[in-house]
Amino acid sequence: MLEKLREEVWRANMALPANGLVTWTSGNVSGRDPETGLVVIKPSGVLFDELTPENMVVVDLDGNIVEATLGPSTDTASHLSIYRHRPDVNAVTHTHSNYATAFAAVGKSIPVCLTAIADEFGTTIPCAPYVRIGDQEIGETIVRHIGTSVAILMKQHGVFTIGTTVKKALKAAVMVEDIARTVWMALQIGQVEELPAEEIAANYDRYQNRYGTFAASKIG
Repeated sequence: MLEKLREEVWRANMALPANGLVTWTSGNVSGRDPETGLVVIKPSGVLFDELTPENMVVVDLDGNIVEATLGPSTDTASHLSIYRHRPDVNAVTHTHSNYATAFAAVGKSIPVCLTAIADEFGTTIPCAPYVRIGDQEIGETIVRHIGTSVAILMKQHGVFTIGTTVKKALKAAVMVEDIARTVWMALQIGQVEELPAEEIAANYDRYQNRYGTFAASKIG
């Protein structure tokens, strides 16, 4: 069932330790199939090198197991809550990556003080209030606080990112850790200054709509 999505979600989960975003069995990626509404998610408590496309878990939006050999991630309810409230979201990534989670530990959002943040996120990466893990309340809190961002910090917990595709949610998780590290380094030197709103908007538009696209030009 959902062979292609299983493969995609498995590869994204394997990319978490490869990019230094998780340790041991922490963290997870899920993906939703737009046609069936079914969700593929990492199994609970399994070492990453023991993951396979076949042991990814398939659940419906109510959390009922549709196909599985192992139990679903303990964060499944959080992921499903996001999907139920955000029909535009087809993938969710959750990590405890060090630098981004350091901001979460002290309850601080990451300001748009770099063009790289403006490019990728176009807004402050918010920090939502503390919520006890393990149920749908995390997902509901994410939906209330994430705004237009594709990444959010959960106070004293970790990082969640969303995307229209698994690749986009994974990229957001990689990028939020990268910029969190740079901002942390900057804060060791002094205070950071947020970019003006018009610069944030201009950089975001350029990166999202024109970066990496071919533009035909007339020479001579």
